[in-house]
Amino acid sequence: MPVETDARLQEWERRAQPYLLIASMLFLTSYSIRVLVPGLSPGWYIFWETLTIVSWVVFVAEYLARLTFSRDRWHFVRTRWLDLIVTVLPLLRPLRMIDLHERMQLRRAAPGLGLEARVMAYSGLAALLLGYAASLAVYHVERSAPDANIRTFGNAVWWAASTLTTTGYGDATPVTARGRVIAVGLMFVGVALVGAVVGSFSSYLMRRFRQEGER
Repeated sequence: MPVETDARLQEWERRAQPYLLIASMLFLTSYSIRVLVPGLSPGWYIFWETLTIVSWVVFVAEYLARLTFSRDRWHFVRTRWLDLIVTVLPLLRPLRMIDLHERMQLRRAAPGLGLEARVMAYSGLAALLLGYAASLAVYHVERSAPDANIRTFGNAVWWAASTLTTTGYGDATPVTARGRVIAVGLMFVGVALVGAVVGSFSSYLMRRFRQEGER
């Protein structure tokens, strides 16, 4: 029975990936339109809001299905904590790429250059998507706040870029409690993602130099 349960879980995860990708794209698109498109009619706003909620329900249902198929549910929750976080906070779904990196590394005892290139590519893509999502979220909560200095989406993108890269110029800063919570989360994640890209690139260069030296 345990072997059968693990097989069902792996089969479910394999089959669910394309649908999760579609749901993630729909969630981000619908949320972007609600935030960035001014003057939406009530009908269209309800449509995009409903699409956002339906996409979120898909994430929750998929997580509960995997929890049901797992052999040890408490162990699943503890070891797949990132899945739980991105299910509760779907704007953080780009972080699942980090979990993909870890699984790829576990499958290979000696990562090669191809794997390092994938880590850099996935980390860079995750940083871009997460920065965009954070820009949307901060712009959404900050644009109408009193004394806010992030009143355009361009300001929000500039703030996200400086925060992700840990530069922090300070010319654009959140003033609301929700905005500052988003900022703190982005700071921690930014350090991890930038560190992954820089570390992988440094490892790639060291391998190349070592190979050249051996020749």
